[in-house]
Amino acid sequence: MTAPANAVPDRAEQSLRRTLLTPGYLRLLLLCVLLGVPIALACFFFVGLQHQLQHWVWTSLPEAAGYDRPPWWWPLPALVLAGLVLAPIVTRMPGGGGHLPVDGLGGAPVGPRALPSAVLAALATLPLGVVLGPEAPLMAVGSGLALLAVRRAGGADPRARAILATAGSTAAISTILGGPVAAAVLLIEGAGLAGARLVALLLPCLLASAAGALVFTGFGQWTGLKIGALTLTDVPPVANPDAGDFLWGIPTAALIAVLVTLARGLGHRTVSWTRHRTAVRTVVCATAVGVCIAAYALITGRSPAEAALSGQATLAQLAAHPHAWSVGALIALVVCKGLAWGIALGSLRGGPIFPAVLLGTATATACSGLPGFGAAPALALGISAASAAVTGLPLASAVLAVLVVGGDAYDQMPLIVTASVVAFVVAQLVRRGAPETEEEAAAGTAAGERTGTAAAP
Repeated sequence: MTAPANAVPDRAEQSLRRTLLTPGYLRLLLLCVLLGVPIALACFFFVGLQHQLQHWVWTSLPEAAGYDRPPWWWPLPALVLAGLVLAPIVTRMPGGGGHLPVDGLGGAPVGPRALPSAVLAALATLPLGVVLGPEAPLMAVGSGLALLAVRRAGGADPRARAILATAGSTAAISTILGGPVAAAVLLIEGAGLAGARLVALLLPCLLASAAGALVFTGFGQWTGLKIGALTLTDVPPVANPDAGDFLWGIPTAALIAVLVTLARGLGHRTVSWTRHRTAVRTVVCATAVGVCIAAYALITGRSPAEAALSGQATLAQLAAHPHAWSVGALIALVVCKGLAWGIALGSLRGGPIFPAVLLGTATATACSGLPGFGAAPALALGISAASAAVTGLPLASAVLAVLVVGGDAYDQMPLIVTASVVAFVVAQLVRRGAPETEEEAAAGTAAGERTGTAAAP
């Protein structure tokens, strides 16, 4: 006798209800809320300290030396120092300073034992001009503190530990991605889950990230410290996308995907090269990053700080004054920072998303002078396309673009979504046509190298 058509949904709903109402799961939700607060505080002071060190290296110190801005050669000693500091961390400390950014944000959560090296690597090198973002170290802080809390509380079963580690990482990443919504969408798409299993994992992460975002924002207003979140306060006037925006926007999104994917390919080749004599070659790669940044300053006559660091400040400047850069300067920024980013992906430590977003935005802005293609659509398109190309998560990338640009970006939603999908598809095609490296095979290229937090088993 055939079961009714609604029997399976009813069983799934009953299973979800039983899971949500169990005392252990309710305690897990409460624990995630409580964990969100200290994780957000740790992330706040982490990002605040990083920003202060960055300001000292690239603003205060050059002014003290008599320069109104960093001279063209400034990145060379800064990045050599970054390589010298990072080399012993990578080769001698537990965890090696965190996972390589070329692998995205995925992988196993960072535990308490490996957390000190990840924090030290980020705070010691990111302010010196390493062309990487803070998102991966922040996720390490979140998962490491969550697992440490579980250990101090007497441990938990493996499933609960996995959920808590994921919730900690999500709470941490939500602090700089515009709040819990972007982090939740990234989790949904990155985990590749569905049904009751997804809801059971999503609820703790939402609660932890919401609590963390509240504390993070409140501390920012109370202390006045700048935290460098990926948000834009001044953007070009927004208008509904027209035929010209789609005519030029679609090939621009494809171009962004090609550039980002080629840079990631350079990162994989760098990994192969640094596998042997790691300490020496880490310093060489950091020096090469400094050369690329200095080359940008020499070519354009602009500050090397625009090409260095993770790119939030330059992205804000580009969004507020898109016509302050000539097309030649934007091309130089894409080439020089793209090369530096590709090298850093396979040798240094940090997050891959923030620099990719700047590269995509600069590429789109350079194309915005084409007939019928506006600066506002180019900005939104560049963020969405670059994020989709580097993360492999088109939905999360579209949501991130809307949150970063602001409420007016809803008018650009058709273009944003189209650009995200086009960039994702083109990136997959380019990667499929490129020879697979040993690192890609080991990482499980068939899984798409999804970016995201570790899912519960």
